Order: sequence, then C-alpha cells, then structure tokens
Amino acid sequence: MTGHDYSLWWRGHRGDRPRGGHWREIGEEAFQEKERRVIGRHHLPGPVPDWAEDLFRVARAAFIADKYVRRTGVRDRWTRRISLDVPVTEHERWQSAIVRSHLTVLLQILTGDLWNVDFRPLTGYQVEEAMIFPDDPRASEVALFSGGLDSLSWAATRSRADDPRPLLLVMFREIGLLRLQQRVYKAVERLDGPRRVMLLPMSQTPAGDGSRLRLESSSRTRGLLYAAGAIRAAVAHGVDTVHIPENGQLAINPPLTPARSAACSTRSVHPWTLNRLNALIAAVGDVGSAVQVVNPLAQLTKGEVCQVGRDAGLTPSDLESTLSCGKPPARRSGGPPIANCGVCFPCLVRRSGLLHANGTDDTRYEALPWAGDLPPDRGADWRALQRWLLGRYTLTDVLTDNPLPQDSDPAMVFDLIKRGRKELARLLQFSHPAKAAAAA
Repeated sequence: MTGHDYSLWWRGHRGDRPRGGHWREIGEEAFQEKERRVIGRHHLPGPVPDWAEDLFRVARAAFIADKYVRRTGVRDRWTRRISLDVPVTEHERWQSAIVRSHLTVLLQILTGDLWNVDFRPLTGYQVEEAMIFPDDPRASEVALFSGGLDSLSWAATRSRADDPRPLLLVMFREIGLLRLQQRVYKAVERLDGPRRVMLLPMSQTPAGDGSRLRLESSSRTRGLLYAAGAIRAAVAHGVDTVHIPENGQLAINPPLTPARSAACSTRSVHPWTLNRLNALIAAVGDVGSAVQVVNPLAQLTKGEVCQVGRDAGLTPSDLESTLSCGKPPARRSGGPPIANCGVCFPCLVRRSGLLHANGTDDTRYEALPWAGDLPPDRGADWRALQRWLLGRYTLTDVLTDNPLPQDSDPAMVFDLIKRGRKELARLLQFSHPAKAAAAA
C-alpha cells in the first residue's frame, strides 16, 4: 500500500498470487474462526449457481476491505481509494465493462469511496459446497431478518399469509445480540400463523487484521453482504425475490445536516442502491435464475410499520424487544447488556414509531436523548434532529442528496418524509413543548 491507495487481494489458492504492486492478501481467515461455520452453506434444498456464489464472495471481500482500511488514515478522514482483486468462477461475465461499472458505482454509493475492482478466474480452489437436502421444503418467499422492528413486523405479516409453502428468514447473527435476535424470532413463532416459518442463521464477523488496532467503525458494505447471503439462499430455494424490510423513512435517510449527506448516512436500502444492485444481478445472473431485491416497506414510515406489526398480532412488548440501534451498547466492550442506546438517530426514529403505534414506549434504553447530563457527543443526533424538524424541508431537499431511480415518484417520497417528520416531532414534546407546536 502506498499513500492513500489501498490494494487488497482475496486469496484463490496458495499459488495464485498477484504480481507487482503492494497487495495485502486476505481470505477466509479474515472472518472469526468460530463464525466461519455459520455462513448458510449447511442446509439448503438445492444447489447454488456459480454466479450467486461469486456475488457472495465479492460481497465478503468488499466487506473485509471496508473493515480493514481505516478512514482515519486518509486526508479527509472519510474517502478512501481501494483496489480489490477477487477470484470468480464466471470470470468473463464479471470482467465485462458493464458489470464492473455496476459494481463500482454500487460500492461508491454505499461507502463514498473510490473503488477499483478486478477479477481473475477462480482456479485451484476448493469451494465448500452446500449440503443439499432435496427432501426439505422449499420456501416460496425469502426475507432478511435482523431482529429489528421492521423485519419483525414484515415477518409477522407474512407468517399470516395463506401460503402452503414456507417463509424463509435469513438472519445474520449480531455480536452480543444473538439471544435478543432469537427472542424476537420467537415472537413470530408465537403468532402460530397458518404458514410455516424457517430460519437460516448466518454469521460474517470479521477477525482482527493482526495490527491490534480497532477495525474501521463504519460498515457501509454490510448491507450488500447481507443481501448477497439472502440472494444465495433464495436461488437455492428457487425463489426469485428477496425482501429487505426497511421503513421508507430510514431507507431514504435524509441527512439531518449537510455534513451527513450522501454516504455519510447509511444508504444500504435506499431506492437507488437497490436499483444498482438489481442491475448488477441482472448482468451477472443466469437467465431464468436471477433475483430481484425489493423493499416491501418502502412506502411506510416507522410508525406505520409498527402499526402493521400490531395488526399482524404483535404486542407492544414484542415490538419493544427488538433491536434498532446503530451502535448497540451490548456490542461495545464492557457495555451494558442493553440492545438500544436510545440517543442515536435510528433509536430516535424507533421511539417516534413506537409512540405512533402504541402511544407509549417502554423500551429499556441506555440513555435519554433529552437528559440534561448527556455528554455533548452523545447528544449530537438529538440536537441535529431538533434543528432539522424546525427547519423547512422541500421537494428540492429530496432530490439534492442521493438520486432516485427513474421509476420513483419524488412527490410520494416527499410525502413519506413529511409523515415521518410529523411522527418525529412528537419527540419534541418531551423536552420543548413549544418547539413541538412549531414543528407540527
């Protein structure tokens, strides 16, 4: 690595080494050993086509590059130049100009970095095949399941569908939060709907890079990794759609301040991101086996999603047991065993959603955003939210951050954000009743 250029090479086999330059070699050992066994290969009803295995491998390599290259090492402490070399089975497809363009644009949208991705033929490498269980039932629907409010509400709704074939939930295990995720999944099982629900646990926890330094704290490629894992499961089940449930309010994720524009706010389920991902899938997938990734909650605010969950039979306690936090305290070293910090922007949106659907929010949080003794850095999101709610928000604001796909209706997106702002304004009542009236 030289200057601010970072070159990482995903290992194919021991004799397959890059020539020239300063390449950092990465591979399976980049993931924690105990987690490598839980990658979703252990139980599938059918084979996985090469293109889907390639997509999963590319997503894993990008995720590790994202974690190993720290933003603190670059001049603006954000924008990195990353070169990545990955072995793929369908080499000619991936090496085409259109596929490379789709992938680099997708990665740049997600991370805000400058990416250059090259591919080489996958040779001399033993791919761990899935264990095929042809007699197992094949799902008719696949959805990501995080243990959050949105994925729980969607799973609860679809578990009540009159469909003889199962619903498959793909769950990526969270560090320190597995018991919570399992408890949330039990809430779906307790509904005892007419449809069978199956759970496919996966885990992709990065190991240290040998430097003893903390890995990059941002993780903008994690959503791509999770989507690729769900796509892989979907094609094995013969399903042509993967649902990534995320309320439209946070999928758009309008920046609260100019400093949070574009990739400085998470964009993993933004309509433009899904559009680029689907274009990539269409370019690399086999005819007849490609998959569409969709957000079924794209037109709903957080509060409306919570109401959908209530309508499906979930109790307020079920909703309050979920994980919404961007930086869960339980994930921190020495942090309390609490799932939601209560002060980050996702937690603030969560609070407003539960108040909308339940009238109260009895979630156990680590802190109150309007508490007078909150350290300045922990109150940053609350202060930014107050300023954003008291300011004007127009259709122009919708269009000037990240672009929308051509088939999107900006007016509908604008109406969605306005409804979300109305829910969020209710939080102002806890600290400044006069401000709440002004923002209404």
